[in-house]
This record gives sequence, C-alpha cells and structure tokens, in this order.
Amino acid sequence: MIKVLIVDDHELIRSGISRLLADDDKISVIGEATSGEEAVSKARELRPEVILMDANMPGIGGLEATRRLIRFDPDVKIIAVTVHGDEPYPTRFMQAGAAGYITKGTGIEEMTIAIKQVASGKRYLAPEIAQQMALKAVNPDEGSPFDDLSDREMQVMLMITRGQKVQEISEQLFLSPKTVNSYRYRLFEKLKIENDVELTHMAIRHGVIESDKL
Repeated sequence: MIKVLIVDDHELIRSGISRLLADDDKISVIGEATSGEEAVSKARELRPEVILMDANMPGIGGLEATRRLIRFDPDVKIIAVTVHGDEPYPTRFMQAGAAGYITKGTGIEEMTIAIKQVASGKRYLAPEIAQQMALKAVNPDEGSPFDDLSDREMQVMLMITRGQKVQEISEQLFLSPKTVNSYRYRLFEKLKIENDVELTHMAIRHGVIESDKL
C-alpha cells in the first residue's frame, strides 16, 4: 500500500482527490495539508511515501515546501500538481527534488499511474510538461522572463503576488525586512517593472501564478 499525503489549499480539491484515490486498493491517503508549512509538519508526523503537492499556496508555497521535505527525507517522492504547466515551475520543481509533475487537468487514471511510478523510484512527467521541457532545452531563448530569477527571488516573488507584506514574508523566511526589500527591488530590476501590481500581472500572463488564488 502506497501512503499518500495530499497538499492543497482548496478543501474541494483535497477531498475530491482523496475520494477518487480511495478506489485504488494499492493507494492509501493518510492525511491532508492546506499549506507548505503544514505539509512539512504533517510529513514529519505521518511519513508518507508520496506527496501530491499543490504548486501555488499561501505561505512558503509548494516549491519551498518541496525543498524542505527533500532535505528532511531524501526518499520521499513529491509530485507537483498545478493548474499551469508553464515554465519555470516544472524545471524548478524537478531541480528541487520533485519526482513528478502533473496538472490539475490530469485524470484520476493518470494520477494513479504517476503515484505508482514515482513510488517505484521512477520519475513521472505529464506528457504536455515533458514536451514543453524538451522544447525549452532545444530553444532556451524562448523561456519565461522568470527563468533568470534565483530560487530565493522566485520565492519572494510568489509571496508578493499573493499579497503578503514585507514583514510577513521576512517572518516566514527568517529574513530581515531590509533583505526582503532588497530581493523585491532586484525583482523589479530584472523583470523591468516598477511595482507589485505589474509583477502580479506579469506572473499571471506567464502562467507562474493562478489568478483564482489572488
């Protein structure tokens, strides 16, 4: 039996996935989490084999949660799940140690295949994601403007676009407000924008964040 933890800030999605996976006698959903922080806590408590990780959530988000979980348990298999399959998310998640990447449009049959495949030690990429990553490797100049951000800049960017204030970001990332502001202005410089509103619009346009989560 493969022990699975579902992480998503939407209760409807968590309960829906949980009910569908219950039909497979080789998979057992042992818990749910609503944020990256809770995912880290629950994973340490429940020790799942596979984690279905929403990419875009409040707080530290799915990407940072993936990094922390892999550091804690290198053997845990994490499958990123998101509405958008656009770069830079797939590459960033795989670099962070995720074993798989699927979209929320994935059918339950493909999701169970992904869970079983990563549990066996293999990787799983949804076909459209694999194609996109292959095309990016062939045409690196056609990537997203967010590709050039460092991991920390990317993390701060995601938190800003969720409406989190500098003080809140500094507390969650254990950084000083001055350091957070430095990352913020560096983002503006690299992306050639002037404020948080422009940053959010650019992130939506390039599929880095989901507009329904704002």
